[in-house]
Amino acid sequence: MITISNRARAVAALAAIATPVLAQPTPPPPLATPNPTYVSIVLEQEVARPAAEVWKRVGGFCDMRTWFPGARCEITSGRDGELGAVRTLNGSILEILVGKTELSYTYTQPVRAGQAYNLYHGTLEARPVTATTSRLVYSLVMDNSMLADDAARKTALDGNRAITARVLGNMKIVAEGGSLPSPAGPAGR
Repeated sequence: MITISNRARAVAALAAIATPVLAQPTPPPPLATPNPTYVSIVLEQEVARPAAEVWKRVGGFCDMRTWFPGARCEITSGRDGELGAVRTLNGSILEILVGKTELSYTYTQPVRAGQAYNLYHGTLEARPVTATTSRLVYSLVMDNSMLADDAARKTALDGNRAITARVLGNMKIVAEGGSLPSPAGPAGR
């Protein structure tokens, strides 16, 4: 005769047999950058044009030639605007298109041998606000832990913020139908 206590022991025994033994997960390897300090910059610029029109003027993967005076940009792999496209800036900086929507793109910079990887990712987006206005949003995320100290990290972050604000202002001018002066120097004269 099976009593309630015998039944409970039998159920427990069957459960133990039926439950697979789960292996303990192997801990992941350590991070290449042991103590990352991820920072972000998100800046916005109002534009007096519809988002689709703004994107046509400033949203190409190499359109920075029009809003970043002096920048040289060339699509060196893939097709402009398609996932996986690679742009080369000023002959040495590589950026890969890793995400896109109708009115945005996201890019990253690859890991280089012998250099700490800073996880640099940027997104440019034209957001509709009204039927006739929009907002440009530029977002950057990076790890700046490889810099010497907090003061150096702050200086670098402030510098990136200033450059981003300047190019957003330039994009506004271009998106609203204006043009920027030629860069100074022999090529711009």
